[in-house]
Amino acid sequence: MLKGIPAVISPELMKILMEMGHGDEIVFSDANFPAASCAKRLVRCDGIGIVQLLEAILGFFPLDYAVDQPVCIMNVPPGNSYNPEIWNSYRACVEKYDKRTSFEGIGRFEFYERSKAAYAIVATGERARFANVILKKGVISE
Repeated sequence: MLKGIPAVISPELMKILMEMGHGDEIVFSDANFPAASCAKRLVRCDGIGIVQLLEAILGFFPLDYAVDQPVCIMNVPPGNSYNPEIWNSYRACVEKYDKRTSFEGIGRFEFYERSKAAYAIVATGERARFANVILKKGVISE
């Protein structure tokens, strides 16, 4: 055991986060996302919500300074009136560590393709719809 590491971060997830380099992307997928069929590397975090995981990692996971929008979400399809309130929780969480709270939004199938190229996918127990999010890793500047 180590001190100071949130319990929601498994050894496997910590290893993935440590292996990632500048510009690598990690997907935090909701419970409905086809994570196993899209992932190069799959980390299971069943029963844990995405906001809880973001809160746990963003204190030490640098977001990429070289892009305007290092956070990407899956857009709601045109014609669908659903409003993913979880996005507000994501923005509030990100804002604690990075002032860039404008997220890139892409369509479902583009999100799937981008996920296939991601370093890893973290399959969560998140039940909110359209809760999938991608983080682009930055560098440590200190």
